[in-house]
Amino acid sequence: MTPYDIIKSRRLTEKSRMLENLQHAKSNVSVSRCDSPKAVFNVHKKANKAQIAWAIEQIYSEKKVKVVSVNTITIKPKKRRVRGFSGMTAGLKKAVVTFRAGDQIEEQV
Repeated sequence: MTPYDIIKSRRLTEKSRMLENLQHAKSNVSVSRCDSPKAVFNVHKKANKAQIAWAIEQIYSEKKVKVVSVNTITIKPKKRRVRGFSGMTAGLKKAVVTFRAGDQIEEQV
């Protein structure tokens, strides 16, 4: 598998932006200890944490980032009804990737 098969896309939501900006927050003591940047990605359902870390380091190799940890969340499909027809939402897997302090994959938006 190539790195782009493992990492499908960057997940840009309000919660993921909050995680990215956590390293700059100094509101209280526990938040000020979060000096490592984080990013959230949509990943392949069968990818494990080691494969995700390898793929991120390969994709962002020109920025020389180092992955410290990877946390994964699997969201199961749910039943939905639309106009009388029943179906299922798409299931997905997310990965919250923590980088070394000082590393950055792109400029903040």
